[in-house]
Amino acid sequence: MDCSMIELMCTESGTAFVRNAPLKQYCTMKIGGACDILVKPNSENAVIKLLNICKENKIPYFILGKGSNVLFPDEGFHGVIILIGQDLGEIIADKNTITAGAGAALNAVCKAALDNSLSGAENLYGIPGSVGGALFMNAGAFGGEMKDIVTSCRYIDEENNLREMSAEDMELCYRHSAFSGRRCVITSVTMEFKHGDRNLIKARMDEVMARRREKQPLEYPSCGSTFKRPQNGFAAALIEECGLKGRTVGGAQVSEKHSGFVINKGGATFEDVTELIRQIKNIVKEQKGVELECEMLMVER
Repeated sequence: MDCSMIELMCTESGTAFVRNAPLKQYCTMKIGGACDILVKPNSENAVIKLLNICKENKIPYFILGKGSNVLFPDEGFHGVIILIGQDLGEIIADKNTITAGAGAALNAVCKAALDNSLSGAENLYGIPGSVGGALFMNAGAFGGEMKDIVTSCRYIDEENNLREMSAEDMELCYRHSAFSGRRCVITSVTMEFKHGDRNLIKARMDEVMARRREKQPLEYPSCGSTFKRPQNGFAAALIEECGLKGRTVGGAQVSEKHSGFVINKGGATFEDVTELIRQIKNIVKEQKGVELECEMLMVER
């Protein structure tokens, strides 16, 4: 792929880029070959310019945050990876609100809330995603979700126009937002909190992290919960009841610590993970009559 126009735009705007970037280094599953070019835009304007180049020249692109819910193919990605990362990750606290660039780590926002004695994000602490990615899928844990704190966001729409959206229009529900399935780029998120006791906020964050370490296989690469929660049940319980805990395909395994996680036990490939997921879905459907739906996004080359 001819990346000269993209490289020129990056040079002119001071935007960092990496040719032939190994995608396994940019996702928590630690799987994936190289992309043609990975770009780290440093402004909303740089994102818009990049999207315009891709659109005008029919160049495939993929928007990536911290890669905590993405499975890349071993062959890599033919096109541009647009990494919304720390160069778009400024965090600004003002009274009871925090506005964060979409590339900011969600954990960093939780810590900023703690530093300002703001309560509301404690249950989200430990989710290894970016703020933009968390809003995109309405991430949540331990009874808390992004919808509990978000008030508005800035985003680039399908026509590459910069817009704002209020929380009321975001259609936030379980692992879904108005951005799901759309070619939009969230660039910043504004959240509202309640003032609280810093010691109590920290105690809850410590409790949440301790529960994660106790229950989840954090010592292995994964995409977190592999499946969405089915109606009237839990994916992990169904998988375990079907005798699938510990099932292995190549380097991929149903975690023996938490059967809701498919982990990279070592050297797992895209095919290992997708085959294991196929087996899980088929067996749970056959034995329990439940159709499990993947939470992770599987990227095509």
